[in-house]
Amino acid sequence: MSMSSILGSALSGLQAAQLGMRSASNNVANVNTPGYARSEIQQIARSSGGQGAGVEVTGISRVVDEFLVAASIRGSSDLGRAELVSEFLDRIQSQFGSTDEETSLFGRINQAFAGLAQAAADPTESVSRLTALSNLEEVFDEATRLSSEIRSMRNETDRRVQSTVERVNEIVAEFSTINGEMRALTANAMDTTGSENRQAELIDELSTYLDIRVEAQPDGRVFIKTQNGVSLLDNEQVKLDYVPAGTGAYGVEYGAITAQVSSSGARIDIGANIKSGELRGLMDLRDKHLPQIADELAELTSGVADALNAAHNDASAYPAPNALEGRNTGLIGSDVLRGSGEATIAITAGDGTLVDQIDLVFNAAGFTVNGTPGNSMNDLAALISAASPDVTATFANGELSLTASAGNGVATMQNEANPSSLGGRGLAHYFGLNDLVDSRRPGFFDTALTGTSAHGLAPGGELGFSIFAADGRKVQSITVPVAGASVNDMIAALNNPASGLGQYGTYAMDANGKLSFTPTAGYKNFNVSLASDTTQRGTTGLAFSQLFGVGDAARMARAETFEVSADIRSNTSLLAMAKLDIDGATVPGDLVLSAGDSRGGQALQGAVTASRTFNRAGSLTGGVSSVEEYAARLAGDVGSRAAVAERSLDSASAIQAATDQKRSDVEGVNMDEELARMTMYQQAYNASARLMQAAKEMTDTLLNMV
Repeated sequence: MSMSSILGSALSGLQAAQLGMRSASNNVANVNTPGYARSEIQQIARSSGGQGAGVEVTGISRVVDEFLVAASIRGSSDLGRAELVSEFLDRIQSQFGSTDEETSLFGRINQAFAGLAQAAADPTESVSRLTALSNLEEVFDEATRLSSEIRSMRNETDRRVQSTVERVNEIVAEFSTINGEMRALTANAMDTTGSENRQAELIDELSTYLDIRVEAQPDGRVFIKTQNGVSLLDNEQVKLDYVPAGTGAYGVEYGAITAQVSSSGARIDIGANIKSGELRGLMDLRDKHLPQIADELAELTSGVADALNAAHNDASAYPAPNALEGRNTGLIGSDVLRGSGEATIAITAGDGTLVDQIDLVFNAAGFTVNGTPGNSMNDLAALISAASPDVTATFANGELSLTASAGNGVATMQNEANPSSLGGRGLAHYFGLNDLVDSRRPGFFDTALTGTSAHGLAPGGELGFSIFAADGRKVQSITVPVAGASVNDMIAALNNPASGLGQYGTYAMDANGKLSFTPTAGYKNFNVSLASDTTQRGTTGLAFSQLFGVGDAARMARAETFEVSADIRSNTSLLAMAKLDIDGATVPGDLVLSAGDSRGGQALQGAVTASRTFNRAGSLTGGVSSVEEYAARLAGDVGSRAAVAERSLDSASAIQAATDQKRSDVEGVNMDEELARMTMYQQAYNASARLMQAAKEMTDTLLNMV
């Protein structure tokens, strides 16, 4: 071996040891750096002409296990989603509280009905009536607060979707910059571990926001796609776009997370391709969990109000009020009023004696008032007014009102043997003549209309629908204009498979005049959402969707519309604690109302346990239940969602921790190992230096011999 070969080998050894020392020292310096993967030098024996020629460092590489990295990315996405869902559902559960908390909605319902029981025990005691009404108002105030909180949380999730999308764009943009650096470093065979570590940090962060897969390229670049293959970064960066709605209102249509994927300007819905991560969690909360809970809350709140109104409308205050003013039913004067059963309107004196009575009998063709037939709403008001000089009935803007003559009062009662039924409710209950709980919009959607009823919608109005696939993609927008003259005509327009919703499902009306939607085969998991409604029925001010409960806004916003009647709150003697005593033998002058009668109060107290029909709402199936039972089901559903989310979080955390530990075992810096490597490289460096010294001495000896 020549002197030059010895020097070359020694020099290569010095260089290799120096690089090894640098690698080991960098590892030690980053022992506590999150996401840092240790680096090692790659070296091979160098030869020349078949003889050894020292050592060659072929590169410095990060120590990683690609399979563990992929598992960690998936785990990070699942954990990000689980953390968000658990956080919000835990917050909403804490807002609802438990059934045994006095300040929770459920506790307030219990207190309200307990207060009614106390008032019924002594119907003449004004303090107990005032307390009962105050407790009732707290129920509806709490429902309003909870609904407002849900809307606020929906708005919060929507804003966080926007901020997360912005951060994703920032990360992908930085990736694009690093890709350019990596390609240049790789082409020049330079150390890329610093850039690779930054890539790893960004991948770890990005994977918490959405589910991704990473594809390393031979030139050092990294391409990023969603798990199902939609590219976020390849040769070009894909920028995500999202415009928040700026509101959590029910019925609002949230935009899609889109991206331009070609030079032609074509855009795709990226949101539908996001299956995990914080973005998926936020969208699931905004579009699924929170609206479902809001729907259930609205159904409970309307159930409480309707149960109380059912009892209150079949009772009377003592003395009876001079006037009964009904709710906006959405009916118009020409509507034919069909039903069954019998009811009585009584005009009473201030001492509770009967002044006059009017008997109403309903049938499939219309009704009779004291035997005189009629069928329209205009007929009903006119015939009631004509039946007695002591009462005047008016019907305008969907509202029926009864006013007794001066000094007298008016009350109603159901026939016990054959109670009246209009859309499944008694006469006074349907019209809301003596409602204890008022609402600014329909609290129930049993309209008492039939398919042959005139729809009464002004020409030019239209309903707009958005159709969403099971994965959240918006697949179609459909506009259905007002058509024909009857409700059946309007239903046919909605169900038209070409111009309406018939491809996705059909509407049908039941015997009580309630519309229901049934998805067609293959579209069960599609969402048909009402986007707009410019219709109005006559002079009622009510749109088609509000009257029939079409769309989220009509159903869910009910939780915020109820309040105890202002008239009753200001005059507690109007609380209906008594009931009329009228039978076939009753004649004017007989006592039909008494001050000590508590039967009306007892009926109000019993409304909490009385069976009634609840509609399907959120994840709760419909059916016959009591207010008490349905409240327990709602509490159970909210608690169950939070518990399931917590278990999912625990599971995702455990999986991520195990994956991170295994990844750390491979990638992490072990101080003992690094110190041993430093010692080894130090010794190698010293040995190479001694070899160079020996070569120098040999060279000097040769030179001295000349």
